[in-house]
Amino acid sequence: MTMISIKRFLMIIPIAIVLASCGNGPVKERDAEEEKPTQETSAELLELNAAQLKAVGITIGSIEEKNLTAVVKSSGQLAVPPQNEAEVNVFYGGIIRQISAVEGQKVHKGQVLLVIENPDMIKLQQEYLSVKNGFSYVSAEYKRQQLLKEAGAGTGKSQELAEANYNAERSKLKGMEKQLSQMGVSADRISKGNLVSSLSVLAPINGTVGSIHTMTGSFAQPGTALMDIVDNSKIHADLVVFEKDLSRIKVGQKVNFQLTNQKDQQIAGRIYGINKSFENDSKGVVVHAIIEKPGSDLIPGMYVTGLISVGSSLTLAVPVEAVIQSEGKKYLFLVVGEAGGVTRFKKFEVATGVSELGYIQITPIDKFPENPKVVKKGAFYLQSKAAGGEEE
Repeated sequence: MTMISIKRFLMIIPIAIVLASCGNGPVKERDAEEEKPTQETSAELLELNAAQLKAVGITIGSIEEKNLTAVVKSSGQLAVPPQNEAEVNVFYGGIIRQISAVEGQKVHKGQVLLVIENPDMIKLQQEYLSVKNGFSYVSAEYKRQQLLKEAGAGTGKSQELAEANYNAERSKLKGMEKQLSQMGVSADRISKGNLVSSLSVLAPINGTVGSIHTMTGSFAQPGTALMDIVDNSKIHADLVVFEKDLSRIKVGQKVNFQLTNQKDQQIAGRIYGINKSFENDSKGVVVHAIIEKPGSDLIPGMYVTGLISVGSSLTLAVPVEAVIQSEGKKYLFLVVGEAGGVTRFKKFEVATGVSELGYIQITPIDKFPENPKVVKKGAFYLQSKAAGGEEE
């Protein structure tokens, strides 16, 4: 090869290398773009074939319109009527010698709860006997003056004095008998000479003993509560309904309650009264609802949420099991594509409302596709798969 040929060959090689590198670069870049999956496919979409759908029992259908009951949501507390709770106290003071009840015990009206002693009770009974004996003389004198008056004998002044003494002593005697009755002492028993030095304090109502505020040997002060009794058989709920919903509330409407700390417990009730004034400048009115089947586990003061049925409305609804919850939000799985025997699903966020007869009201947060198909059964499996359970 001549010197000129060698120089030409050396000039051709760099040009060929440059052309080759220019030709291959764009091709590799384009192939990489074609192979890269979209973010939606890898992170949001789930795919199942027909065999998988059948194996896990997934059912697909349309979102329905249901005539579900419209509700007003309210909150409040359980309470009992004033006549169903009582404080036990005494009319007259005394030393507590015996306590016959314990906290949590069921008692009936008239049952002995406490026994107290007071020396002054003996004095009161002795005074009653003295007044009663004196009244016998005054009563006899009054009757004698009445007979003289009928016979036209005696003086008007004597008759008036006898009548005044009779009325005064009679009033005093009746007052003392009333005092003894309040203490639980029989006046007839005292009249026979049977004086008592101790008094029994009786339960004023049926119910359950709450807190006991005294102990054996302490002094019971008149008007100071010794223990509490509550009858929960008439327990009800006081719910606060705000001004915007008040016009929809009527006596007789059904209410479903949920205890704040026991979401799974449903309690049925009915509105029986509506206050006519706002509560503490809150623009809320207290609505009273009776509980149809009060349980022994319901205690006054418990917080409740009430769903007051105010009518029916046609709304979008799905089976309750179609809605899954994740990270504090609620979702449905919708069908977004079908090809080659494979069905593709995507999760859509929804807000939920009232539930009834196995269906729950839904409102989409983002717009649904046209004529959406939703997973009605088996959504929990898809949620597990989306959370990383593909191998299962």
